[in-house]
Amino acid sequence: MALYQEACAYHAQFPAGKIHVTSSKSLSSPQDLVLAYSPGVAAPCQAIARDRQRVYDYTAKGNLVAVISNGTAVLGLGQVGPEAAKPVMEGKVALFRKLAGVNAFDLEVNVEDNQTFVDLVKALEPTFGGVNLEDIKAPDCFHIEDMLRDVLHIPVMHDDQHATAVVVAAALINALHLAEKRVQDVEIVVNGAGAGALACVKLLHTLGVPKQHIVVLDSKGVLHSNRADLSHIKAAFTTEKVLDGLQQALQDADVFIGLSVANALNPDYLRLMASNPIVFALANPVPEIAYEVARHVRADVIVATGRVDYPNQVNNVLAFPYIFRGALDVRASTINGAMKQAAVYELAKLARTGVPEQVQAAYPHEQLVFGKDYLIPKAIDPRLLTTVAPAVAQAAIDSGVAYKAIHDWDDYRRLLKCHIKDCHMLFGKTN
Repeated sequence: MALYQEACAYHAQFPAGKIHVTSSKSLSSPQDLVLAYSPGVAAPCQAIARDRQRVYDYTAKGNLVAVISNGTAVLGLGQVGPEAAKPVMEGKVALFRKLAGVNAFDLEVNVEDNQTFVDLVKALEPTFGGVNLEDIKAPDCFHIEDMLRDVLHIPVMHDDQHATAVVVAAALINALHLAEKRVQDVEIVVNGAGAGALACVKLLHTLGVPKQHIVVLDSKGVLHSNRADLSHIKAAFTTEKVLDGLQQALQDADVFIGLSVANALNPDYLRLMASNPIVFALANPVPEIAYEVARHVRADVIVATGRVDYPNQVNNVLAFPYIFRGALDVRASTINGAMKQAAVYELAKLARTGVPEQVQAAYPHEQLVFGKDYLIPKAIDPRLLTTVAPAVAQAAIDSGVAYKAIHDWDDYRRLLKCHIKDCHMLFGKTN
């Protein structure tokens, strides 16, 4: 109750909410007004009318992301509606700006019909340089994203799916390194078949995990090919293995990834797993198995959760600001698999590099050295911007979806550091 009251008081401070709009140009003289509005503003309007791509030169479109939700799957609260989704969307907008210098605007829409939702977003395409879909229930989120990819010429990403999958994959690469296991050999059990879970399965398969090595469970049990109650989306993730629930699925498994419900992983099931088991218990706020319990049951276990108060927090904030930063900076038409994979490998590599003093200082009771308790970077690491964003931008160029090239990568990283200086209140001073 104390946290509830504190959070409400924080959001209610004048002015209410977490965002505001400000001008990026001087408006302090009569001449400023002439240039910013009438008659001067007609000049860029005419230039854009002749060549619509000039909109990126003369407006904020190229650095503006729409954060859009219909409030049908908000956090762990469920379908609370678009108004109740607004605090979350404002938070996402604030993080875009703070972490990556990306301007964003939240749009909470009272629309549940998929085609109407897509038509609405399509109509807004002239305004935005990218679209971040947020907190939309499954399976609608799959259909909406696929439909938007077909009709938009700007990048669109459902954050709950893809950013989550990117961070999970990065953490898993490093966990497998520590466990001395190869990605093509491991047996993985995924508990949960929502948007994030299925995106994880897709990405892990792309990174080299054979489909036959992955078992997925929903609330009714194993996604088996003989189940008649599966949607066509879940049907793509079935197994031929005859398994009676999570306990049997975990026998000799190397990896458990939970994106499901609290306490779903019985400690006795953990004992059935192979040596050096990897457990990502990502249900929030209560994970599938408590960090302390998992470490008590198996001394050799490697654990990650979705909680900030334990090591190895799998947090999509490690991915979405920097994926969009890189995509926007090369005017990518989409966010494709190559760009997501680039983010995965850069995140994994960054965790294996020594951390800056200001990051270590923020965690005085943790030793931030690559190992079982430090698989992925901390969210306040300023190097995320200057490593992940360039990797994503390069992947966009290499995969042929970029409209703009970057010729001087050192200069680009220097520009990115300007965004980091904007974040001094969060990160501390940077050089």
